[in-house]
Amino acid sequence: MRNYDLEFLKKFSMVIGFLMLVTLGLIAGAFYVHQHLPPEVNPVALKKTQDRIAPAGAVYAGTTGAAAQAAAVAAAAAQAASQVAYGGTTDGSVIFGQLCTGCHTSGAGGAPTLDQAHWGPRVAQGKDTLYKHAIEGFTGSAGVMPAKGGNPSLSDEQVKATVDWMVGNLK
Repeated sequence: MRNYDLEFLKKFSMVIGFLMLVTLGLIAGAFYVHQHLPPEVNPVALKKTQDRIAPAGAVYAGTTGAAAQAAAVAAAAAQAASQVAYGGTTDGSVIFGQLCTGCHTSGAGGAPTLDQAHWGPRVAQGKDTLYKHAIEGFTGSAGVMPAKGGNPSLSDEQVKATVDWMVGNLK
């Protein structure tokens, strides 16, 4: 090898070494900056945290507090009223077709099917008893009737209308 070739290799290797040191310095700087930046918070995790630490209630004091409490109670009642099952319909056939038919057409859980043989003794007890058992639920030797057919959002009037429809459609 010639002398100027050796000189070139020496300077070239110094440049490569310098560039390697710059690269390692940049990598170390990137790690340092990455460690000191706050991590990005997942919006779903942030929402869960805010829901978890939100206050459980509110303080109502004085006349303005009483008004705010009355407004909160009215809003809760309006929301509960809007969640009445089946749009609040009192059409017994609609409620029977969507809720009651599962048990009262197959006899599941000892439920009486819509025929006189099953309903005769029950109708003899009177409609008030039928209403009470349908609204509050009933456990007897023949089977189980869940309260409001298992749908607590039914109103008492809806349950009574459905019982009336079922009694009126016995075969």
